[in-house]
Amino acid sequence: MRKVLVLIGCLTFGFTAAAIAQTDIQTDRQDLRQDRRDRRADVKDVTQDTRDVRQDRADLKADVAAGNKDAAKTDAKDLHQDKKDRRQDARDVRKDTRDIRHDRRDKRQDRRAQRQSRPAGQQ
Repeated sequence: MRKVLVLIGCLTFGFTAAAIAQTDIQTDRQDLRQDRRDRRADVKDVTQDTRDVRQDRADLKADVAAGNKDAAKTDAKDLHQDKKDRRQDARDVRKDTRDIRHDRRDKRQDRRAQRQSRPAGQQ
């Protein structure tokens, strides 16, 4: 009777561990998808900020050429702020890229560890 209970306990634990592992895999996939969405949004922000910087430079150049000092000062402030935003968004893109690569590397290592921990006949 004891052997039967031990066998049932082992099977239950095995199924529970498999369900937990499957849930972890799904969570990892969702996290990776969210990271990719965040990265795409940040890339769009960088592109928009680059356009804003170009426009502000053109406005500043035109105001300086026209001799309009007040407008040039305002455009210089806008240019500085847009450059600052672009740098921050570029940092976010690099961070998201690092996160994605790190997560993918961890998933590969986890799969390798699972394959190595299996008994020889179970592959």
